[in-house]
Amino acid sequence: MLVNNSISKYDWQYIFCGFILVIFFIFTDLIRLFDKEFLFYVPSIISDQPYRIFTSILIHADLNHLFSNLGGIVITRYFFIRLGLKSQFFYLKFILICSFFNFAFRWIFERFLSYLFNIYPNYASLGFSGIIYAFFGFILLSSFYGKSYFCGSKINLKNNYEIQAMSKTICLIGLLFSLLPGVSLIGHLSGFVAGCFLYLL
Repeated sequence: MLVNNSISKYDWQYIFCGFILVIFFIFTDLIRLFDKEFLFYVPSIISDQPYRIFTSILIHADLNHLFSNLGGIVITRYFFIRLGLKSQFFYLKFILICSFFNFAFRWIFERFLSYLFNIYPNYASLGFSGIIYAFFGFILLSSFYGKSYFCGSKINLKNNYEIQAMSKTICLIGLLFSLLPGVSLIGHLSGFVAGCFLYLL
């Protein structure tokens, strides 16, 4: 199957997403217009400052962290092209909706840890990777079964054996990477589960 990888009318959403991440990095790390400390996701204060659910996905620890997630956008764009996505707004709509569900599943995992193991999460997390993992979960299921509609909008994703194999490999590598020290396992896992859940909508 030949795929045209040139810029199309659907690509503005990926470019816009990457542009926003770069702008936030400039504001927080280069000219320091904002203090990242007030934008992190912190479980103990999220109920008092719910805006952190959204701001935490837009900021990054350093340039390498930013580049890795920009790379994630490029990879997910390629996968969606191969799956036949025909939507100018799906990517941004998914991010907005996923932010809520990612937080919901993260909250469930945190409560689970505190109830069963008496572990109370005390950490700060940031970055777009939870959303990228959600996209991978969504792409993985779409590559097996296809997906015609998302939240009432037509997206026309087709199943694709090659993308199945590639996405399974990436998900496995992502899981192993998430086990490394300093990486948000809960954030990545909740993102992946949220993406799989959104596939069912």
